[in-house]
This record gives sequence, C-alpha cells and structure tokens, in this order.
Amino acid sequence: MKVILNADVNGQGKKGDIIEVSEGFARNYLLPKKLAAEASASALNEAKQKVEAEKRRIENEKQNALSVAEKLKNQTVEVRVKCGEGKIYGSVTSKEIADVLNAKGFNIDKRQIVLKEIIKALGKFDVEIKLYPGINAKVTLEVVKE
Repeated sequence: MKVILNADVNGQGKKGDIIEVSEGFARNYLLPKKLAAEASASALNEAKQKVEAEKRRIENEKQNALSVAEKLKNQTVEVRVKCGEGKIYGSVTSKEIADVLNAKGFNIDKRQIVLKEIIKALGKFDVEIKLYPGINAKVTLEVVKE
C-alpha cells in the first residue's frame, strides 16, 4: 500500500515521502496515529505541488542571498566607539555591525556575522557574513574613534 508520510517515521522515511508499506502496518499503525495518509491521486498531486513550491522557495532565497552578496562586496562599515588612550572601551560586537548594516538598508541579523577574533582595537578588519549555506560576503569593518 502506498502512503504519504505526515511526519518522520523511524525506519520508514521523512515527512512528505511517498513509501510502500504493508497494508497491516498502514491500517493498524500509520493511519490511526495520523503519521501517514493514503496515497490517492489527489494526495499525490498535492504532495508534488508542495515539493515544487519548496524548491521554488529555496531557489528564491538563494537568488536573494546572491544579490545581497553582490551588493555587500567591497562595502566598508564604519563603527564609532568610545576610546581612551589608544584602547577602546569594551569590544565591537556583531550586533553593532548588524545595526550599521541595517541602517545602510541591508537586512542582516547579528547571527549571520562571523567575527574571527574579538575586535578590541581601532583599525580595519575583514568580517564575513553568512547569507545562505555556501554563500558568504566579506565586508571591511573600520573601527574609528567617536
């Protein structure tokens, strides 16, 4: 019997998979617990449409990430910090960098910013921004005295 899984089933498959199982397993376990639905023509068509919609959504996200990466290329982000005699108070955080980028019109979350080391000095630093798996952008961070 063919069924479409509504949830991940150990040893059988993941949500959305169309699998062949014995009729007893389907009728006594999967269907009563609503872990699967019988694979009728309309249900198969609906499952295919969901898969295609998911693929389109992923492709759109990837294209958006590529366009943002192109815009971010060669960008300089200037962060102003309070400074004593040659040392800054505290450090520059990813939240401060995200706030400056958001003010410039980029929609960047602080969790997307990767700082290789803690920034506790004035100067220029390279910062990596992870926009999408496999798509990264590098910006130059310039820390200046306030």
